[in-house]
Amino acid sequence: MSTPLHRLPQVDLLKALAAQVIVLHHLVSYGPIARAAHDALPALAGLLQDYGRMAVQVFLVVGGYLSARALSPRGGALQAGVAALLWRRYLRLVLPFLAALALTLGASALITSSLPELLPSGIGAVQLLAHALLLHDVLGYEALTVGAWYVAIDLQLFALLLGLLWLARRGWRHPGRQLAGPLLVAGMALASAFFFNLDATLDVWAPYFFAAYGLGALVHWLGCWRHGRAGLALLVLAASTALLLDWRDRLALALATALWLAWAQTRQAAGRAPLPARWGDRLTAWATPSYALFLLHFPVLLLTNALLAQWPDAPPAAGVALLVATWALAHRLAPTFHRWVELPAARWDPLAWLPRPRTA
Repeated sequence: MSTPLHRLPQVDLLKALAAQVIVLHHLVSYGPIARAAHDALPALAGLLQDYGRMAVQVFLVVGGYLSARALSPRGGALQAGVAALLWRRYLRLVLPFLAALALTLGASALITSSLPELLPSGIGAVQLLAHALLLHDVLGYEALTVGAWYVAIDLQLFALLLGLLWLARRGWRHPGRQLAGPLLVAGMALASAFFFNLDATLDVWAPYFFAAYGLGALVHWLGCWRHGRAGLALLVLAASTALLLDWRDRLALALATALWLAWAQTRQAAGRAPLPARWGDRLTAWATPSYALFLLHFPVLLLTNALLAQWPDAPPAAGVALLVATWALAHRLAPTFHRWVELPAARWDPLAWLPRPRTA
């Protein structure tokens, strides 16, 4: 969920919309507020609960797109050191995550007697350490907050992309090695679409999700090449074949998101804005704190759910009003969290005093 140096309105639009859907999905999925929403608006709440999680696919495609743009802008081999890049990514993800987790655990301590069904049980030091290392799912520990799995997968996907680009740099000396990295990424994306993504037991590992992430990366690179349209057609053909063999709504949404990015990138290359210019500042304001919103809305939801739990005979309209209040409060707090936690985390390096490793 990194922010690019130069704003891309098409990316901002996707991040803003996906963040809203994910937040609403959680608001209609947990506690008495969710029950009130289903009572008052059963069709809409059911739709958001059943399908809202698919918005994560949009984040996966966008993540691949931005990572490719940052690591290998023209599709060439990786130039920077792998260890430094991975460490930087880890800090940018985990420091805000741990801050939000602390808020979640604090909120949990306040509402233990009100909503025990929403709270994890038997939290131990090893479980906390597993979360700090983003290994909780891999080690089989219960997540202590919603979305924890995504933060861990984001780091895994970035590491896998880094590894493929590093391999392209180390393993090829042919004049055509500029294509080696994208070809390796394409191969892994196809392996994910045709094999890994079909096995739900692999959903704690990056290869399960790499089809979506790889689509985003490949769309960026194809936009930089002379024969990008032909490459995009082949990519769509391959993804469509995977869908014909085994339809998955999540993969179809990832493909649609990648095609939207490809279309917007083509318009930009031709000097035409993909979105009205007047949307720019507003989209930036909504998209910039999207990671903060993703992390922060659940502790807010715990507290508002506890408030509603004190009013057992409340009408559904009261629950819906609290849902709206939860949404508004999370949006109010997210820019502050972004400014005072997320941005400093992007700059702070606790190991800066150590000698820098050689470029890997």
